[in-house]
Amino acid sequence: FAQAVNAELAGSRGKSKYSLSPVSLMAIPSGTRLVLPSPNGSSLTLLTGSTPTFAGCLRNSKAVAKAASHYGDIISVIPAGERWERDNSLRPALEDFIGAGAIIRYLQGSLSPEAKAAVACFQSTKDNLQSVLKQCSSGKQLIEMGFEKDIHPVSELDVDDCAPVLKDDVFIKGELTR
Repeated sequence: FAQAVNAELAGSRGKSKYSLSPVSLMAIPSGTRLVLPSPNGSSLTLLTGSTPTFAGCLRNSKAVAKAASHYGDIISVIPAGERWERDNSLRPALEDFIGAGAIIRYLQGSLSPEAKAAVACFQSTKDNLQSVLKQCSSGKQLIEMGFEKDIHPVSELDVDDCAPVLKDDVFIKGELTR
């Protein structure tokens, strides 16, 4: 697929120029096309069909909420979690739930109970995001594997103004308008 779309293929840490490690992506040149092999993220993205789909996190929560609000009044924010390759089981991820809450807090209108819970979770952790992310399951796993440096960039709040939107099976930079 990466070759078909003239892109770099991210791979395993230390074996590829780029990986799912945020640190490996911090100095990626502007305009680089990259395919990230994320089993759960890819599966969920492909299921959205023609529905506008944005990639959001703590780093770009405000930008994603703003871009999504240009689409319409009904918005779903899905904390994807992680699908384990070894048995295809799904592990909910606290960091994704916190990120969903960060995005939802910028949206207008009524919220479902789940959305309210995500916002409350974000609000209760926003002042110590890095510490919380180090203590959650994913953070502990990263630290155990020697990748603690990955936690800092993913715990930064609203430092990016990009709202990647899926178009023709590729995430591109930009805001979607009606």
